[in-house]
Order: sequence, then structure tokens, then C-alpha cells
Amino acid sequence: MLKSASLENITGIRHAFFTREGGVSNGIYASLNCGAGSSDDPKHVVENKRRAAAHLKLAEDKLVTLYQVHSADVVTLTDPAPIQANRPEADAMVTRTPGVALGILTADCAPVLFADADAGVIGAAHAGWRGALDGVIGNTVAAMEDLGATRRGIRATIGPCIAQSSYQVGADFPDPFIKDDPEVVILFRPDGETGRHLFDLQGYVLRRLEEAGIGSLGAIDLDTYTDEDLFFSYRRTCHREEDDYGRGLSAITLTEAP
Repeated sequence: MLKSASLENITGIRHAFFTREGGVSNGIYASLNCGAGSSDDPKHVVENKRRAAAHLKLAEDKLVTLYQVHSADVVTLTDPAPIQANRPEADAMVTRTPGVALGILTADCAPVLFADADAGVIGAAHAGWRGALDGVIGNTVAAMEDLGATRRGIRATIGPCIAQSSYQVGADFPDPFIKDDPEVVILFRPDGETGRHLFDLQGYVLRRLEEAGIGSLGAIDLDTYTDEDLFFSYRRTCHREEDDYGRGLSAITLTEAP
């Protein structure tokens, strides 16, 4: 379990970027797989989520996850029960309700946790390349503002994700990014003589956070692709032609109202 220096020791906030250690799943899912969308034993996933929630000092039914679809859609949560019963298709959540953990599942994409402790508002986002390009970061910040947060009061941290050196993309992949913002060309490094590029996903998400004007931001600089002991990786699974992969959990909770 990893913590962010920028989110740690803030009164009224608990958070964690969980690694794959400490769970009950086996094989390719070993061991803290929290992905209900995987083909892991559902009982194992439930127990893994219970253990993660316990680290946050919450019951398992207070840890909420979404049906993530690489969108820019944000859910404003007041009561976890409806979302637990029927997970909406979205890729970010915000709340000002204490005692609820917002959980994001990733396996190379970037999890982002947000907090404005003074306003008592938190958020969590799943930022793959498509969601980040389409605006999931800005939409999350705007949804937090609707609940009373201020941009300068928000702190955010990007959790472990695939590193640029591990993220080869096609020759045409940069085009929509550069069309949207020509300056992001620096985030695409030519990959030798292949005609392909290496994409800095973390750098791109940091850029979107900077554009949103938040008060403090940071990142945990670990590569989910290369660090197999700690992280699940969709791309690593594809390269090995494995049948499935686990999902890592990142979560944040507001423990008390301001």
C-alpha cells in the first residue's frame, strides 16, 4: 500500500494506492485483485475489497467502484447504496459525504485522487489516454467545484501507471493530442527507427491537472508494466498472451465534515 505525500496527514482524509499485495486471489490475479470485471473468483474479489476497505477503517459496502468505460463522465455521490447495487458507467466520482470511499481500478491507466480538505470534498478519477484526452480531469475538478471545492484548495496525486519507456504507441496515435494542444508533442518520444512513439501518460495527466489550476499536485513515479511484484498490467498481460488480468485499487475517503 502506497501513500501520497501531498495527501497524507490531512485532517479528515484517508487514502491509499494499493499494490497487488495482501489479498487472497491466486495465479494471474495474485493477490489483491479488486476488479469485479475480471474472471477471478467473485468471493476472492469481495474479500480483497473488504481488506482494502478495512485499511481505510470502513466496511466493505462503503467502498464504491464504477463500471469504468474510458469516458470523461463523473458521478456525484451522496449515498453509496445505489451505486453498489448498479454500478454506473463512468470514470470519476466526487462526494462531500463522509464515510464513503471512492475507488478507482487500474492496470496501467492513471488513477488520480483529489481532496479539498477545507471544503470537505474529495474526488477520484480513472485516466487512461482516452478519458484524459476527452477531459475526465477537468470534469472531475468542475464537479468538485459544484460541491463547494476551490481549484486552489484542491490537492491531487497521480498513482502508479505505465511509464513512458513501457508505453509504445502507433505512428498516428499522437495526432489527436497534438491537434488539441500542440505543446504536448514533447510527451511523445520517437521509438528508434520503428516509426512508433513512447507516450508519457503520467506527464499528460499532470499537464491536464496544471491546466485545471489546482493548488497542489504530485505523482507516484512507479511503472506498473515493469514492476510485476507490485502492480497488475493490462499491457504486460497482452504481451504474454494471458487470458485476463487483475485490477489494482486506489481509494480516498472523507472521514469527517469540515
